[in-house]
Amino acid sequence: MKKFINRVDSILHESLSGFSHCHREIVALDADYRFVRRAQLKSGKVALISGGGSGHEPLHAGFVGYGMLDAACPGQVFTSPTPDQMVAAAEAVDSGKGALFIIKNYEGDVMNFSMAVEMLGERGATLIIDDDVAVQRSTHSTGRRGVAGTMVVEKILGAAAERGDSLADLQALGAHVNSATRSMGVALTSCTVPAVGRPTFELTENEMEMGVGIHGEPGRRRVALASADEIATEIVRALVDDLGAKAGREVLLLVNGFGGTPLLELYLMYDAANRQLARHGLKVSRSLVGNYVTSLDMAGCSITVTLLDNGIVPLWDASVHTAALRWGM
Repeated sequence: MKKFINRVDSILHESLSGFSHCHREIVALDADYRFVRRAQLKSGKVALISGGGSGHEPLHAGFVGYGMLDAACPGQVFTSPTPDQMVAAAEAVDSGKGALFIIKNYEGDVMNFSMAVEMLGERGATLIIDDDVAVQRSTHSTGRRGVAGTMVVEKILGAAAERGDSLADLQALGAHVNSATRSMGVALTSCTVPAVGRPTFELTENEMEMGVGIHGEPGRRRVALASADEIATEIVRALVDDLGAKAGREVLLLVNGFGGTPLLELYLMYDAANRQLARHGLKVSRSLVGNYVTSLDMAGCSITVTLLDNGIVPLWDASVHTAALRWGM
């Protein structure tokens, strides 16, 4: 294992220290490393809080700032943060309008965030993201996983919270965006968790994992390596079919890297996915390409499609200023 580390048990704290110093005009780090919050809090708005295991950077801390999250709670690599972290974050950023916790649908995250909301009482509410079509609801105990669509929801809700939407309205809007969003990924290599020191799974040079999870969970199936066009054809068909998208709809297309794939290839995959969406009669009117919801050093990508409407588009276009996402300012 070759990684830039000092000690395995200090990776998270040292990374958070570097992140918060580098982006100190945007974020502030809790003295006990429990959460990252906006450096300049805004009163009179609902606080948006997310979090999860580290290893998916820039998710979630990279999306803390104006127009997105008010705080993010990082756990150890691929490990859920604790309810105490979440409560501390909420108490630090809640200006009296309550806090909405945006949760990726993983058992540990759901359990711990739900406990935090119970501790907060009426001040807290939850929104669960489950955009991964690779997992069939009938065959997975907690339903579909929350993956790259989480970032889309965080951006849209961030803009809505910035304009002053209520907690109940944000919860309803988040459910709407989640229902309009689908994702699916493919891995060319595994990731390596530092504490383990070896790949999570093995793929030969001629294999890929179709539908892989962001922690290296098995996908729909392991298959022979295919061309970019063939991969995009299968993934886009799965997304469009699951959404029930009809020809003529405008969509957001996000091609997200898992951490080990160069932008050269990600833009190639965008081109392939864009052409496939056009074949289904869908028009890409908003786009994003890059590493946003990663899996350490995994080579691979995911494709996310969100059906757009007149309520979503202006919120996506609204100004945002975070470490990882910035436009309009």
